[in-house]
Amino acid sequence: MLDLTRFRQDLHTHPEIGFDLDRTPRLIAEQLEHAGLEVTRGIGRSGLVATLRRGPVETAIGFRADMDALPIEEANTFAHRSLNPGMFHGCGHDGHSTMLLGAALRLADDPTLERTIHFVFQPDEENGNGAAAMVADGLFDRFPMSAIFGLHNMPGMPLGHFATQAGPFCAFEDNFEIQIQGRGGHASMPDKGVDPLVTGSAIVLQLQSIVSRSLPASEHAVVSVTEFLTDGARNILPSNVTLRGDCRGFSSEVSNTIKTRMRAIVDGTCAAQGAKATLECSTSFRPLENNAGATTTIVNAAHEVGSVDAEYGRVGFSEDFAEFLAHRPGAFILMGNGVDGPAAMPLHNSSYDFNDDALEHGVAFWVRLAHQGG
Repeated sequence: MLDLTRFRQDLHTHPEIGFDLDRTPRLIAEQLEHAGLEVTRGIGRSGLVATLRRGPVETAIGFRADMDALPIEEANTFAHRSLNPGMFHGCGHDGHSTMLLGAALRLADDPTLERTIHFVFQPDEENGNGAAAMVADGLFDRFPMSAIFGLHNMPGMPLGHFATQAGPFCAFEDNFEIQIQGRGGHASMPDKGVDPLVTGSAIVLQLQSIVSRSLPASEHAVVSVTEFLTDGARNILPSNVTLRGDCRGFSSEVSNTIKTRMRAIVDGTCAAQGAKATLECSTSFRPLENNAGATTTIVNAAHEVGSVDAEYGRVGFSEDFAEFLAHRPGAFILMGNGVDGPAAMPLHNSSYDFNDDALEHGVAFWVRLAHQGG
């Protein structure tokens, strides 16, 4: 029998990022093939799908786990810390993959299972590109499924506890870049130039008014400037400033309002200061919305293996699983990772670690969900 803790820690020690996954899917595929599942590699470049056929294709469902790590240097010093510089399983995808693998192996030995399950192991979740790549590669055509389900660990939530809700659950993520062009010069003579630092600073402050003055209080939204870059120096006023950041919310209406107001703020501030600017916006993650029926199914499965909050409320982070839900009904659920130590550190924190004590909770959840209705 596979030692899931050892397997998870091995994945943690050898993280891979984005689509550049080789070792991770290979190890997972080898275990699944040995158990007799049909394994298809290279779906969406480096993803894989393992199929356990136990029922008619019309009732088949999908279970998804993500495999990629983060481009972060790990701060932990335990024996299974990352050996790959600048790569780190700081979001628990090593645990997600291990739990789904464990569930697939257990279900392969379950003679009472009467439905076909497609186990979907996804690359590049962190950049929001992996799900779309798998869909474009024919995921739902090649592996028909009536519904698809996903799970993510949650630091600070007790082990054995689950949380979800029907409808909007995870936020969209829109990214922006503002390029401001002024006229640089000597720091002692600002009157001879057009200072893009002043313009950029004014834009940063005005962007904060979008949420407070252009959106209803009932709508959750965030506008964050995360980078402020210049080509200036100690005694040189810059000619160019770049502002980058991201926006979060739960509806296309909120997204459109933010973009419209951002454009007006950039244009108006630059006009007042005598600067010029370009604004580029892109979407990394669409909002995740749980199907009501699928949420009932996932809540029932969680109830059988632990406690569950079925009206947890919306969460501000984004999740690439939303792309799958744009093509098939389904639901996404959070699972407690523990309340102490590295397991309680925030996701994407360099001292985080997936809690191996949570592995059995996740495996049991997937097994029970396989026996629920689709």
